[in-house]
Amino acid sequence: YVAQFFSLYSIFSVGFNLKFYGGAYGLFGNKLKTAMDTVVRRFGLTGLISKKAGGLNDGYKKRLSMAAALMHNPDILFLDEPTSSIDPLARRVFWRSINRLADEGKAIIVTTHFMEEAEYCTRIAIQDRGHMLALGSPKEVKAVAGLPETANMNEAFIKIVKAYGEAGSADD
Repeated sequence: YVAQFFSLYSIFSVGFNLKFYGGAYGLFGNKLKTAMDTVVRRFGLTGLISKKAGGLNDGYKKRLSMAAALMHNPDILFLDEPTSSIDPLARRVFWRSINRLADEGKAIIVTTHFMEEAEYCTRIAIQDRGHMLALGSPKEVKAVAGLPETANMNEAFIKIVKAYGEAGSADD
């Protein structure tokens, strides 16, 4: 799980955080070292091992959070608003990482308010006030909204939620 806001230990170093989370996942000795080397390289944290986690910029904090979450090579990864508070370049790098993980067979659940990013996903669920309004591929969700495949996801989201608000508000 990677939280929307930085939830690792800010007062400790990047390396300590990775060792701590690796240990929490049952990694010790060579397995811990191998896992650390892998995530440090994968997320571009080389040279930052001794830096305090709290001193990193938001993009590197997100990278560290991903690295910690992947220390034990889980089959599923939950990402809560993974690109909030990071710049467009870091956002692009982050989505490339997410796509690589998906290509490796990881199941990735993403919550986001950035509908243009939701379009990177293979399946999308649109919810409002606890109600499932649409579920499917980006193409299918656009069809639910009555829009062509070329429409943007933000437009589909607005149309679906607005239609629900008009139809469902009496039920809430």
